[in-house]
Amino acid sequence: MAKNQERIKPTDTELKDKLVSLNRVTKVNKGGRTFSFSALVVVGNGEGTVGYGMGKARDVQQSIAKAVDDAKKNLHKFPLLKGTIPHEQLGKYGAGKVLIKPASEGTGVIAGGPMRAVLEISGVQNVLGKSQGSSNPHNVVKATVDALTKLRSPYQVARDRGIGIKQLFEG
Repeated sequence: MAKNQERIKPTDTELKDKLVSLNRVTKVNKGGRTFSFSALVVVGNGEGTVGYGMGKARDVQQSIAKAVDDAKKNLHKFPLLKGTIPHEQLGKYGAGKVLIKPASEGTGVIAGGPMRAVLEISGVQNVLGKSQGSSNPHNVVKATVDALTKLRSPYQVARDRGIGIKQLFEG
């Protein structure tokens, strides 16, 4: 966990969830094939909190429920500034690399697939996103969350530098 991240309790906020990917997994054994389902879910409150989780079960609904429970256990909070992110940020996980940039009002979420799901559920309304590495949904989701957790608000930057918020934007 990054130094600017605090622990968030899932009971504190009303969380929405979104299914990112659902895979049918097959295990071959002596008696034949055994099918199960693997789900990747993101949860968020639409106000700068997001988490992801994975679940696996024989039934689709059970795998989604397990994934939602897992996602609620690792929530991350990040700063939002007027419906967008405070600054450009690069996120990385495995071979997945993502770039997110702040956008002006009315732009919307310009990002593809798994990245769009994470950004929408977390409450970002205007952002430009580009997935540059692996297109594997697991890696893209984790890289996007990595980029979001690295974000710092202007207030944090000013405090870290020991200057006022006005001085930060002057020079």
